[in-house]
Amino acid sequence: MLSDGLVKLRITKPRRELLGQLGIVTVEDLLTYYPYRYEIMEAHRPTAEDPSLVMEGVLLEKARLAYRRQNQSKMLMRVVIDQQIYQVAIFNRHFLLAKLGAGQVVTVIGKLSGDHQIVASDLKLQPLASLPAITPVYSVKEGITSKAIANYVKKALEAYRTEIQDFIPLVYEEKYRLVSRQEALEMIHCPKSTTDLKHALRHLKYEEFLKFQLVMSYMRLFDRAENGLAKNVDQQAIQAFISQLPFALTADQQQAAQEILADFASEKVMHRLVQGDVGSGKTVVAVIALYANYLAGYQGALMAPTEILAKQHAKSLRQFFDHTDVRVELLIGSMSAKEKEHVYTRLMNGQIDILVGTHALIQDGVRFYNLGLVIADEQHRFGVKQRQALKDKGKRVDILLMSATPIPRTLAISLFGDMDVSTIRTMPGGRKKVETRFYEGHSMKPILPFLKQYLATGGQCYVICPLVDESEGLEARDASSIYEAMKRYFKGHYEVGLLHGRMNDEQKEAVMQAFYENQIQILVSTTVVEVGVDVANANLMVIYNADRFGLSQLHQLRGRVGRSSKQGYCFLLSDSKNQASIDRVKFLETTSDGFAISNYDLKLRGPGEVLGQKQSGLPTFTIANIFEDHDILMRAHEDAGDIIGQLERYPWIAAYIRQQLEKSDEAI
Repeated sequence: MLSDGLVKLRITKPRRELLGQLGIVTVEDLLTYYPYRYEIMEAHRPTAEDPSLVMEGVLLEKARLAYRRQNQSKMLMRVVIDQQIYQVAIFNRHFLLAKLGAGQVVTVIGKLSGDHQIVASDLKLQPLASLPAITPVYSVKEGITSKAIANYVKKALEAYRTEIQDFIPLVYEEKYRLVSRQEALEMIHCPKSTTDLKHALRHLKYEEFLKFQLVMSYMRLFDRAENGLAKNVDQQAIQAFISQLPFALTADQQQAAQEILADFASEKVMHRLVQGDVGSGKTVVAVIALYANYLAGYQGALMAPTEILAKQHAKSLRQFFDHTDVRVELLIGSMSAKEKEHVYTRLMNGQIDILVGTHALIQDGVRFYNLGLVIADEQHRFGVKQRQALKDKGKRVDILLMSATPIPRTLAISLFGDMDVSTIRTMPGGRKKVETRFYEGHSMKPILPFLKQYLATGGQCYVICPLVDESEGLEARDASSIYEAMKRYFKGHYEVGLLHGRMNDEQKEAVMQAFYENQIQILVSTTVVEVGVDVANANLMVIYNADRFGLSQLHQLRGRVGRSSKQGYCFLLSDSKNQASIDRVKFLETTSDGFAISNYDLKLRGPGEVLGQKQSGLPTFTIANIFEDHDILMRAHEDAGDIIGQLERYPWIAAYIRQQLEKSDEAI
């Protein structure tokens, strides 16, 4: 059985513990721990454009140690390559010294560093022709080598070869001319040629995408399995409500609202994603949906990932419904048992029309009188079962998910398993583009004059840090130290506050309330302000170590400023020496388009990091790429729908889907 532990492969306990740190516990884990790159052993001579080389030669004389201290060493040797003598240097290979005598044939892998001088990255004590053409290289931890993992994988392939079963149904393997799973695993770990690698990747990429799409398609089917109730909504009342809003809807907001109202009118259960950039006005669309649901005679629920955001939503809804009879209530974990019980009773008696809350909404004590609509904000922060648990509080409930991480519509459809998607691209009028500037370094000194001038006008400021406290392992600014430094610097002039995730809810609320009321002018915080903070007077943000954040997260943070008609500013600081990291952060200087930013981020970091799927219990992509392999993704998307339609024919697939859904009950 591939679920067997590694002890059956006679791997020692210390080694099993090291493998466990890499996530390798079972034989299946080992076989799906793919190489992250390959060494291609083909003769390669250096050129002016490419100094790298792979060349065979003969030692002219015995190699010698230039120095050795502790585990560091430098070894020098003269090697005859193509009838030319080269001086070769290699580091930390002193254990090879005894084997490197005159006349020894070696294969040198490295780079030309000058006239007839080579810095070798590796040295093989064999002729080039006798070396494996392709050598897999695995990610490792201290105490275990890539070669050791390769040997364990070979042992597993030999011992369990007959037990490797295909996951992809035979009809699809034949349709796409795929090799079997057993052949694909052999080829990915022990390729004899680049053609082997291509065959292996075609199978394994399709398998990864198919597994993902099967779970998504099943969820879709499950959501749509029951017939919905066609809701009778008073269209005139809806239009009157919209006309009384303090602003005009954008064309995209109108379109999204109309799509939701059309869903309500149909006899199908609504399962819709509303995606839009930071500040695009998704909340207003949710408000219209909740009001339409109320007019049809149903209760609504809005679930937010944090108490701060839940409170903000409750406050906003009460303002929107101020001139109506809609009764909005809040339910969060920090409320007393007596307060919760009061909400439970009124909710069950139909005395609450809209309940806003956090995970507290899915507790056993929460019983709705007539639930008709569930909205999950920041949908990727909730697990599948959490959303389903809230939906199960009623019968034939419509569900609306909201996401501020916009992605292309075709990609959204393929990733979210055919969910209906409404996209809000246009921004409300009257807002100015946030001016974003990058500064090299880890000090606020270059922007202090501007900051002081800004504060003097009565504005407030966010200062974001990646860490709460100083860390020995990470070179990054921490909120606690910055808070103390700024408190000293601005003493007697401005109040400085501190906010981070380790504080309890009461402490967070007190700090946020003080900032909202302008009792605090400078808020030093971690990313806890990414969602749920809306202070119109705070229009300047400084982000330390910006390279440590994903672009979508930086864009979300930046979205906290410039939320009124005033000009917003965002200063990004980084002392990274990695040019690619700097270029990535500087990309934010050029665009405020959340779709372009999300696209760029997805290509760099993948959907697991950006959309939260690594935390959702859904399959993640370790070998496939949603952009480079988009055609494979779309084929898997179509095939998954067909397979789900006849799932009884594929019991192993049904078992896999059940297993994945069981993992999805925890949110971020």
